[in-house]
Amino acid sequence: MSTAVENAPVQFAPTPSQLDVAYSVCRHIARSAAKNFYYGFLLLPRRKRNALSAVYAFMRRCDDIADDSTLSLDNRRNKLAGWLDRVHRALASQPTDDPVLLALADAQRRYQIPLGLLDQLAFGTSADLDLEAPLPDPQAPLTARYQTFEDLRKYCYGVASVVGLVCIRIFGYRDPAAEPLAERCGLAFQLTNLIRDIKEDVAMGRIYLPAEDLAQFQLTAADLASPDLARVRPLLAMEADRARECYRAGAELIPLVNEDSQPALWVLVTIYRRLLEKIALRQYDVFGERVQLTVREKLTVLGKGFARRML
Repeated sequence: MSTAVENAPVQFAPTPSQLDVAYSVCRHIARSAAKNFYYGFLLLPRRKRNALSAVYAFMRRCDDIADDSTLSLDNRRNKLAGWLDRVHRALASQPTDDPVLLALADAQRRYQIPLGLLDQLAFGTSADLDLEAPLPDPQAPLTARYQTFEDLRKYCYGVASVVGLVCIRIFGYRDPAAEPLAERCGLAFQLTNLIRDIKEDVAMGRIYLPAEDLAQFQLTAADLASPDLARVRPLLAMEADRARECYRAGAELIPLVNEDSQPALWVLVTIYRRLLEKIALRQYDVFGERVQLTVREKLTVLGKGFARRML
């Protein structure tokens, strides 16, 4: 036997029972944490539902590391780098006993998800770390993180549009036009989240809305901390209009993904679009009680999604 053959690395292959357990863990994570996304998952064939749950569990782990306030910024960066190194090893078929990595590696191979997209998902979660001050001064004035909407769009690409690009790999598609549509659909979701979560983000010193948008309405970042809703409302309405324009991409994307995934994508787009419209119906008052769809409202959308799958 040649030396090359003798030294060839052994490719790790989990057993079917190991994968069943791994995917079960990921489904539990998605069901517990993906308050909106999981409703769409339910309409997918089991293998695709498993794959999306694995990707979600991977992103959740990245987010948890990046948001761990018990660790310093440097420790969080180091921990995230270590996690990503473990991801790369698992994707290279090296042994792991981490159920999230077992499931992710299987999903990546099954659906040919580009490794670069998974890296971008991890790097997207670290974007907030790069913008946080190591020792924040509570007396320092609030400032906008981004100067222009194009700057914000780049941030949204890393944390949301890339998610859309991964999702359509699992959904399946043939027309390359699906890719820019998935990017814009992800942007619509993220803009909706940013509008809804302004109160929580400001409490953490995070002002995502661009400085040029604030200036257009004669506002400063500090005006979002103790808001006069009458002054802030036109700004939020403008951002909502941008999101609505992007939701059109979601409608165009649905017929481009494989037929067995179209009802799931419809549910995802509909839930997020209705969340945006619920915010608008409340006159953009996102500074009091958190705006969200009720379980009943989500189940209504899910029921319509099941009906679409039966047609």
